Amino acid sequence: MTGPVVERVAAIDVGSNTVLLTVAERRGAALVPVVERAEITRLGRGVDRTGRLDPTAIADTVAVIARYAAEARTLGAERIACVATSAARDASNGDEFFTAARAAAGLVPEIISGEEEARLVHRSAWSDFGAATRGRPLAVLDVGGGSTELTWGVGPRPDGRRSFQIGAVRLTERIAAGDPPAARELEDLRAGARQALAPVAAIRASGALSRARLVGVAGTVTTLAAVEQALPVYDAERVHGAAMEVAALESLVARLAALPLLERARLPGMEPKRADVIVAGGVIVLEAMRLGGFSTLTVSDRGVRWGLLHDRFGWPA
Repeated sequence: MTGPVVERVAAIDVGSNTVLLTVAERRGAALVPVVERAEITRLGRGVDRTGRLDPTAIADTVAVIARYAAEARTLGAERIACVATSAARDASNGDEFFTAARAAAGLVPEIISGEEEARLVHRSAWSDFGAATRGRPLAVLDVGGGSTELTWGVGPRPDGRRSFQIGAVRLTERIAAGDPPAARELEDLRAGARQALAPVAAIRASGALSRARLVGVAGTVTTLAAVEQALPVYDAERVHGAAMEVAALESLVARLAALPLLERARLPGMEPKRADVIVAGGVIVLEAMRLGGFSTLTVSDRGVRWGLLHDRFGWPA
């Protein structure tokens, strides 16, 4: 006697810094992860300066996509949604990446706009935290490698969304700071983030963010939460839903900025490959919170790939 057929699907999010995979199945009304993976390949390295994807970055990223697609199919996922964000949409040689992905993985990542990226992230965050807002707006901050998105609104569809051309990798490359950064270099990072995120102040002035609960998404935020908790091994259950006060974030970013890269990379909770961009990423989070008038951030371990699962496969948010 056989049991019920369980549908499994997969989503792959190809970011400027990290490639992420979720294979999930429906159990009743719930969307339950079967496998989750994340690997830093830094597809966006050098794109801000050259306007092109680096050949090594393409090869590294395509290898991960192929491995993820093979694992998803082995686990029974017949449908795989795969999207690419900032680096792929900004680069002039994106076709090289897409051709290689098709040959190696049998799928072509779909380029999504910053606005679409923001919409998917908002839908993911609303599915986890929307009910708890009790009628208050939800604001979602997604700090990626090449871009940062902000959404706001009541419901799974945001009332407003903005995408900014600044991210942890992009800001790190723009401000070639020392190891560790000097005080003046740290201020240059802050100034660069403030300039790129300046429209957030106008969004706040419009009243759109009034009483909103802020949720932070993506690797910068989850890494900051893991380091704050000094996790010896990354634990999604302890990171997802954790609250971080702006004062604690300021203290943490200052501590990270004071450490040489090798010491920073050895901290409990730190993903070593993210250690070189975490200071810039933390600065972006802090400046966005200041401009938006937020004192607290709730951490989400989910993002674009979860929005994709809800959106592309018709599962409820």
